[in-house]
Amino acid sequence: MSYRKILKELRKTFPQPVSDKIHDSYFVHSIMSALNQVDDLKTRLPFLGDIITEDFDVAKKAKLPEHISTVEEVTSELVGYLRGMTIFGHPRTQQNVIGPTTIPSLIGVLLASLHNPNLGWDEYSRMVAYAEVEVVGISSQLVGYNPEKSGGVFTFGGTATTLYGVKIGLEKACPDTIKKGTPENVVVFVSDTAHYCATNITGWLGIGTDNLITIPTTVENEIDLVLLEENIRETLKDGKKIAAIIATMGTTDAFGLDDLLQIVALRESIVEEFELDYKPHIHADAVIGWAWSVFNDYDIEENTLNFRPRTIRAIAGACRRIQHLHLADSIGIDFHKTGFTPYISSLVLVKDQADLDMLKRSPEQMPYLYHYGQYRPGMYTLETSRAGTGPLSALANLRLFGQEGLRAILGHIVEMTQLLREHLGGHASTTVLNSGNFGTVTLFRAYPLGIDTFDIKRQEFEDPAYRESLLLHNEYNREVFQYVNAEAMEGRGVFISTTDCYRKTSYGEPIVALKSYILSPFVDEDDVKMVVDKVLEAGEKVGENVNPDRTE
Repeated sequence: MSYRKILKELRKTFPQPVSDKIHDSYFVHSIMSALNQVDDLKTRLPFLGDIITEDFDVAKKAKLPEHISTVEEVTSELVGYLRGMTIFGHPRTQQNVIGPTTIPSLIGVLLASLHNPNLGWDEYSRMVAYAEVEVVGISSQLVGYNPEKSGGVFTFGGTATTLYGVKIGLEKACPDTIKKGTPENVVVFVSDTAHYCATNITGWLGIGTDNLITIPTTVENEIDLVLLEENIRETLKDGKKIAAIIATMGTTDAFGLDDLLQIVALRESIVEEFELDYKPHIHADAVIGWAWSVFNDYDIEENTLNFRPRTIRAIAGACRRIQHLHLADSIGIDFHKTGFTPYISSLVLVKDQADLDMLKRSPEQMPYLYHYGQYRPGMYTLETSRAGTGPLSALANLRLFGQEGLRAILGHIVEMTQLLREHLGGHASTTVLNSGNFGTVTLFRAYPLGIDTFDIKRQEFEDPAYRESLLLHNEYNREVFQYVNAEAMEGRGVFISTTDCYRKTSYGEPIVALKSYILSPFVDEDDVKMVVDKVLEAGEKVGENVNPDRTE
């Protein structure tokens, strides 16, 4: 067959460059066919089709086909790769910080993918670049930045938002590092419950993981300010420089919120006392917590949305920290978490656009680009190719929700979280570990009957004499999780998750915890109650093996 005949068939597999109603109908039909096939995989269970045991060694042997295929054949094959995928919008999925996606945000991804804009330059992205600037403006107003001075870009994930923050801080502390390389006498501060991406970042930037100073956290899972100050002072006295202080505004495991107000105050006093010629950069890792900014001007007393008192208190508890986001020099925002967009939609926001300009490359390095146009972020972004999917999906949901919608959906999942904690608190064998945190994640432990769950938490956390008890109950909670998970696989429960180290005890042992992360707007009280019912049922099944002499 001549290549022309093959090309004729291949042209049919592309969206047509000029309007063609017949082919356009075929394009829409192809998408509908894919969606229908996905819908056929749905059952009453919170995952698609059957869970397949993958053999990745077989995958390595995959080969390029000899001949072309059809849209229909490839579509069916692609749908098959979704078998076993968790449905994160399902009310019986409470696994981790992965949210469901709205229809407009999916359309945003489709439209951006359809015409493939590159956000490096407005010449290659046109109004999609405008959408990015709009989202930067909306987000700036939301967190309290001045939109006329702030800046920001979408990037490849939450890790990248912190990477930008630390890189900017590195340039402030050690000017021209971008040209001369990273000096050895520079450090980064972060809490011990912060995201592990800080380790990646210090490693990849050449700062070195040995120069990442991890500060212990309080029982509320926020950075210990006394220890932070002590370590900062010691660092400066040793002649080292501070590239960045990473403030975590919503930890992944417990939704711990660092006291940003006090961190900034500490930074200011240290700069004055040590007469520093730079200000250590403060980056707020708010990839989860940013969304609570929508409550900054919500009248808690009037409570027009009629949230329950415990929900209002939880919202107020989060906002007492989140309201200070504007004090940070840069902020990480993930719309694909608490903004309900598809992966990846991550925005790094800077208080001053000049901070991003510190990362600019010289025009001579890019002779074929940026000769004209108003918007040229590719001159300073790490990426040379940036898709338009993130901004369009984020803008779709910001337009869709507005203030009231985002408040309603966040308030609902906070309310469901508070209900879960009420149910857990109503049983003698379960106890909440992060009751002082106010997000949508609940970390809890289960114990065999006869254990005093009021005292055991403190004893296991503080007293080395309880090490054996801790380790025994760690294993107990792992077994409870396995039972609950197995029941969910059969459609008789709710998918939750677990963490091998909620935090460490005072004597260095990890505390295993069960975890419910509520992000679906479809979760309601019955789904919450089922979590507790299954945990208690699991306790009856596995408890005899752990505490055979318990008293009933």
